Order: sequence, then C-alpha cells, then structure tokens
Amino acid sequence: MTVPAPHAENDAAVVGPVAPPSVHIMSWNIRRTIAGTRRNSPDFWPARRPLVERLLRAEAPAIIGVQEAMVPQADDLAEMLGADFRRVGRGRRADGGGEGCPVFYDTTRVELTAWSQFALSPTPTVAGSRGWGNMVPRIAVQAEFRTPAGARFGVLNVHLDHLSRRSRRRSADLLVTLAQRSPRPAIVMGDFNDVPGSATYRALQGAGLVDTWEHARERRGRDVGTYSGYRAAKANGRRIDWMFATPELQVQLAAINTSRFEGRAPSDHEPIQSVVEID
Repeated sequence: MTVPAPHAENDAAVVGPVAPPSVHIMSWNIRRTIAGTRRNSPDFWPARRPLVERLLRAEAPAIIGVQEAMVPQADDLAEMLGADFRRVGRGRRADGGGEGCPVFYDTTRVELTAWSQFALSPTPTVAGSRGWGNMVPRIAVQAEFRTPAGARFGVLNVHLDHLSRRSRRRSADLLVTLAQRSPRPAIVMGDFNDVPGSATYRALQGAGLVDTWEHARERRGRDVGTYSGYRAAKANGRRIDWMFATPELQVQLAAINTSRFEGRAPSDHEPIQSVVEID
C-alpha cells in the first residue's frame, strides 16, 4: 500500500518516531559543501542546514546513514541531533578527510557494539585506496548494534561510484561479503548511483537481500526518483538511493521523503526511510 506523504510545509513527519522493538532507519545523501558556492545557489549549505535540521527533528530516526558529508557538515549534523547521538565513520581519503559516509545513532535506542570502515577497492583495508575504475576513493561504513531487548543487527552505509559501472558491480560483491559477515539481520543502504534492474541491483538481490521499498508492508511517499537536483520529485525518476535488508528482517514501512520547506529542498537527494522489526 502506498500512502501519500503529508504536506511538508508544516514540518509534519512522513514517518516520525517509532516504538521498540521497531527501529527507524534513514539513508540520506546530504550533498557535500563546495568551495565558492554562491549564496543564491540551492547548494549553499548555510541556507540548507536549517532545512536538514527541520527534517531530522520531525522524522527522529534511530539510525541515520549519511553520504557526501564533509567533516564540518558531519559536525553540524551532530549538533542538530543532540547529545544522545554519536557517530562513526571517517572521510574517504587516506588521512580520514574528504567526503564521508558517517553513521549516526541514538544511544538511548541502540547500542553500538562494533564498527569498521572499508575502501570499495581490491584492497578494502587500505584507507584511501581505489580500484575497479573509480577515479576517487569510495567507502562503506559498517556498524553493528544491539537493541535494549538484546537483538543484534548490522548496518552498511555506502556511496558507490557515479561513473564506473564496473566499480559499482564489484563494490556490490564486496558489500554482500561484508553483510554476510555481520550479525544477522543486516541493512545495506546508501547512494548506489544506479537504478533498480541494473547489474549492481541484481547482485544484491541475487545474494538474498530484499529492497525495502519493494517489500515493505506499507509505503509512504510516492514512487519517485530519489535524485531531484533540488527540483520537485518526479514519478519514474531515477531511484538511485536504496535500502536493502536480509530476508529475516520484517520491513513494516518504507518511505521516500520528498519534504520541502517554503518550497525549498534540503538536499539534491530525497531521504529514504524504513521501519524494521528486530527480533
């Protein structure tokens, strides 16, 4: 079932807080800051920052996987989310700088038990390494959690290459390996820079992972592309942001959040959200 998203101008949540044992998880490419961006550009972070905060405060996810976050942006997110949240993950460069895929989590709702960061390359333990045709380093952040009831699960947050199909396909194989090593159940989420039906998508499906948008008991929001470029979200657009789950997870709800505030988009990507039941 698809339920239209509530009007976003009044800061209404599309999903909002959920009660345990359910866990609300979000993935969001927040668009990196770019030096020299003009104040009137939709990319201008100081103007977008309060919109990002409004959306996060309304939705209140327990876990947030972010892509393209520069270190100052990640610091801003930490400030927005408040003292109960922590984060794991570094930038993609060898020195830990540059774009990152940090995972933020609410310490009152889940406990972090372990985490690691991997390069999406033939040498995943070498920070900053590249391979398979990607011109810049690409990374995955893996975090393992325990709920207050003792249920364990893993999360993988990723940003695949935007140019190299080979890199995306080989990265999918690595992600499957990492997911299978984590305590089951597991979520694999992020900006995949590819579309459903692609070789990347089929590799994840072939390993038994399920697309939460396709398999949720309930959908909220419209079936739209997740990359809007700050414009209105379009039906039949490119759904390049995915959240996959191992099949033992019960996906209660999935959402594509097209919230706008005074007609403005917080990012050039729409957040995607799932509510899963962790036994």
